[in-house]
Amino acid sequence: MPSLRYLRAVPYWTFTQANSLKERLEDGDNQPSGGYTWDGRYNSPADQAAFPLLNPDEMANSSADDVAQKLSKSAYAQQFREAFGQDIFSRPTQALADLGKVLQAFQFNDPSFAPYSSKFDRVLDGKDHFTPQEAHGLALFSDPDKGNCASCHLINKGAHGAHPTLTDYNFQTLGVPRNMEIPANRDPNFFDMGLCGPLRQDEAKQQKWFCGMFRTPTLRNVATRRVFFHNGMYHTLEDSLRFYVERDTNPEKWYSKDAHGHVVKFDDLPKNLRSNVDTKTEPLTNHLGAKPVWSDSDIRDVMAFLDTLTDADAKTVPR
Repeated sequence: MPSLRYLRAVPYWTFTQANSLKERLEDGDNQPSGGYTWDGRYNSPADQAAFPLLNPDEMANSSADDVAQKLSKSAYAQQFREAFGQDIFSRPTQALADLGKVLQAFQFNDPSFAPYSSKFDRVLDGKDHFTPQEAHGLALFSDPDKGNCASCHLINKGAHGAHPTLTDYNFQTLGVPRNMEIPANRDPNFFDMGLCGPLRQDEAKQQKWFCGMFRTPTLRNVATRRVFFHNGMYHTLEDSLRFYVERDTNPEKWYSKDAHGHVVKFDDLPKNLRSNVDTKTEPLTNHLGAKPVWSDSDIRDVMAFLDTLTDADAKTVPR
């Protein structure tokens, strides 16, 4: 689940193309961007709110009627009536939509959702300094020939000195291994392909190279998390970083094997779509048997830098 912090900065879903085929082919940097959730299918938290409420794997309410009934019995039911009409609970579809608006207003306006209170923010404002280890981690994070992380997880101030949210909100196809802890993945014919479905349906037939794309998350508070990537494949920050730099140099450490013992790279996509995976952006250009761009010591330094992105009030999620 992407972070609920810094939501106000998320742009609308967009993907624009030049009219000319020649220009489209030459524009290799043109990526889809924005929208809420991993596949960007909602343009506001208000629109997104109904999904977990009605999803059988999450809050499992059976319908808008079910949600409205529960709202009508809540401690804040009268406040809800005062805001949206005394008869609001007799209009369940509208009540569900209004609930989304309330949640969005809270997430957008309560200062706890965008505190910008990390050590990283203090350093940007000249009120603190990185340790040598943190500074080296930042250098590795930013180096286009090493981690190259800052190409997607932007670290520079924006307009009028706005602090970055550590993402460009673009979509990438990283080829994260299949997570067999997910019940749906026990079906060999099921694939979560992000922009290409199964939850998002509007882009599936438009752009086949969208299949396997997921939105780049913010790295703010990343050191407090215990689940990483769209499918929750890894449960430590160290494993996540190590996968990133060893995906191509040591694929046998990360991917499943077929009946003949051969490594199946990019096994969470159908075979005919595995060419969609990014192999052109550093360090995802490395070859089998090559030396990973980060050593064990480098990974520890990058982790030290990422820890500076933790907000002052953030707590590590227990496993």
